[in-house]
Amino acid sequence: MTPLTRGPAMIEAHDGFPGGEELERYRNYLRLLARVQVGARPAGKLDASDLVQQTLLEAYQKREQFRGGTDGERAAWLRTILARNVADAMRAQGRQKRDASRERSLEHELAQSSVRLGEWLAADGPTPSEHAQRHEQAVHLADALARLPVDQREALVLHYWQGFSLAEVSDRLGRTTGSVAGLLKRGLKNLREQLGATRTPQPDR
Repeated sequence: MTPLTRGPAMIEAHDGFPGGEELERYRNYLRLLARVQVGARPAGKLDASDLVQQTLLEAYQKREQFRGGTDGERAAWLRTILARNVADAMRAQGRQKRDASRERSLEHELAQSSVRLGEWLAADGPTPSEHAQRHEQAVHLADALARLPVDQREALVLHYWQGFSLAEVSDRLGRTTGSVAGLLKRGLKNLREQLGATRTPQPDR
């Protein structure tokens, strides 16, 4: 079983949700969500991986407080912890007082980001009753993205999830637009194979 680690400290994983192994399933998902929040902050000194590690460690320590049972409920619980940690890190940098409204806003942003990620490979937007499914799908999609080559993953995330144009992705990655289009095409093919999806978005021309 895979332990959760934080520097020299280690948390032994146990079977089921009470242990670190089950929480570890959400690492890629939380890292993607944190990345969008960190990238949007002007300070630019927040580290998404550190925030995720802190979130997983806190979730492990507070595991008895979790009252849900589904993957979507676990994802929502972890997003709440992540939002609080992002808000705390922002406050520490700006020496600001704790602001509950900022935490709620971040939690809402993370939830919306999760839904968008879950919708990525869907042809139509979800109905309200499908939102929980979208969160669960987002967890699986994040894992599939993590298995792609770095350049393909970066191109896909920037273009489809964060909404950058081909030209903007080209600037970000230091590649030509033709090269980026190729990364998107290969990335979508690999992602489709990983997920067994039948419908995927097409690169913008």
